[in-house]
Amino acid sequence: MAEPETPSSPVPTVPATTGEPLRSRSWFGDGGKNGFIARHHLRAMGRGGHHFDGRPVIGICNSYSELTPCNGHLQILADAVKRGVLQAGGFPLEFPTMSLGEPFLRPTSMLYRNLAAMEIEEQIRANPIDAVVLLTGCDKTTPAALMGAASAGVPALVLTGGPMLNGRFRGRNVGSGTDIWRMTEELRAGTITQEEFTEFESSLNRSAGHCMTMGTASTMACLTEALGMMLPGGSGLPAVDARRGTLAEETGVRAVEIAGSDLTPGRIMTRHAFENAIRVNAAIGGSTNAVVHLLALAGRLGVPLELDDFDRLGAQLPLLIDLMPSGRFLMEEFAYAGGLPALVNDLRESLHSDTVTVTGRSLTDNCAGARVYDREVIRPLDKPVRAAGHGTAVVRGNLAPDGAVIKQSAAAPHLLDHTGPALVFDTLEDYLAVVEDPALDVTEETVLVVRNTGPRGYPGMPEVGNLPLPKKLLDAGVRDMVRVSDARMSGTAFGTCVLHVAPEAAVGGPLALVRTGDPVRLDVPGRRLDVLVEDAELERRRARWQAPRPHTDRGWTRLYTEHVTQADKGADLDFLVGATDSTPPRQAF
Repeated sequence: MAEPETPSSPVPTVPATTGEPLRSRSWFGDGGKNGFIARHHLRAMGRGGHHFDGRPVIGICNSYSELTPCNGHLQILADAVKRGVLQAGGFPLEFPTMSLGEPFLRPTSMLYRNLAAMEIEEQIRANPIDAVVLLTGCDKTTPAALMGAASAGVPALVLTGGPMLNGRFRGRNVGSGTDIWRMTEELRAGTITQEEFTEFESSLNRSAGHCMTMGTASTMACLTEALGMMLPGGSGLPAVDARRGTLAEETGVRAVEIAGSDLTPGRIMTRHAFENAIRVNAAIGGSTNAVVHLLALAGRLGVPLELDDFDRLGAQLPLLIDLMPSGRFLMEEFAYAGGLPALVNDLRESLHSDTVTVTGRSLTDNCAGARVYDREVIRPLDKPVRAAGHGTAVVRGNLAPDGAVIKQSAAAPHLLDHTGPALVFDTLEDYLAVVEDPALDVTEETVLVVRNTGPRGYPGMPEVGNLPLPKKLLDAGVRDMVRVSDARMSGTAFGTCVLHVAPEAAVGGPLALVRTGDPVRLDVPGRRLDVLVEDAELERRRARWQAPRPHTDRGWTRLYTEHVTQADKGADLDFLVGATDSTPPRQAF
């Protein structure tokens, strides 16, 4: 397979327009006491006076943590970014931020996305930073960084850590997340042994990096590039590819070039940029989590974006990337086939050409002439993996008046129009307690409903919507069934899972009123999700409904629960929507 040329410098960058003095001068430029205080503490770190001579200060926001294995290599990239900053005449200052790792954080890393975004915003605003490079990886760190930078209003670039190398198990490629779900079900069904499962476990993650399937981490990396917040080609290169280090240096150089300019996140991430990202998401078979993250990000910027835009715009493009969980390949093959620049060049007639990116050029100009090197991985428009209209769908009805989402490309086609009796559980724990019971009253026609797993109900809206199938059905050979929840699911997962039901059950949404035995109708072609019960009966049930007790009366969880918006609005905090301010804070001494 032919490999592409280094994608980190496909086009020359355009100089940014500078106007106002650098923000950092209000810290370091003062000749009196205040400037002395700012400068002399850096001298204690061995930084000479030439660092304070008016050169741009570039913050390097690093989400490295040993508690986030996917981001465990970001220190290496931070050093490369520093080299680029110094080469371009800037002054790099690295700082840590809360790291959000899917493997360890409980109850869910999504509970802390807004906290990390708020911390990043305040770190940028409160410090002498003229531009910032955001180092991210595991899936919530990327939207958190984008949201924080958007609200801070300072020029910013994202550099993701890149995907892992392909997993290899018994001579075949295996993908993080996607094959975990498959192998776990086969273990429960008894078709593989515990020894085989352990061998698989030790073969899956072979290098640093985030999930190499088109899960949420890879999706958000691709969409960050599509939005214009990353240098071209940055989303696909494997974490251990030497070209990612080169890209990190070039990111540092570009950060110096845009420092103090008007090339801020608010200028880059416009309505047209979001429309480009939504169309790209359809073509890559991206995660349903992209919906909630992009809605939150647009809300921070005051960009009008609605849940239905994802269905309307996404339905215009076919699925073109043959990657797990919707296809066969992994991110390594995508990168070597040409990566996102090659896909964007194929899609150029369907994308807005008037956007601006961190290069100073449009997305389509950045990718002009990019070649596809493997048409099995990046399909031509006339030979897609799935035809247009088979991406993320938005369904509404009396069970989801404010909408719910389903990833059609990851669902069993015969279940996209299905009616069956509900089997309802008030908590995830209630369901997991009986999932292995051979006497469970369930058939493949059943519609599993698990509620109180939304933003407020869990709290944090965890990735549990791809509910494990009852063992009774696994033993009978069933591998998919309709599942409905107010939760999310991993972008690496698959199945006929209706997610993000809004309003959620914990705030009195109709999902709270469904009872076991009620017929539930999923009609994806008609974009409907309904419980087939008379309105009068639902109102009688509503009159008897009682809100669940809050999970806690203290700390972040209380603040989050009291202020989080619903999934159709991005699950951000209501008081952070629409706030952007890059003004340096007041001097206190």
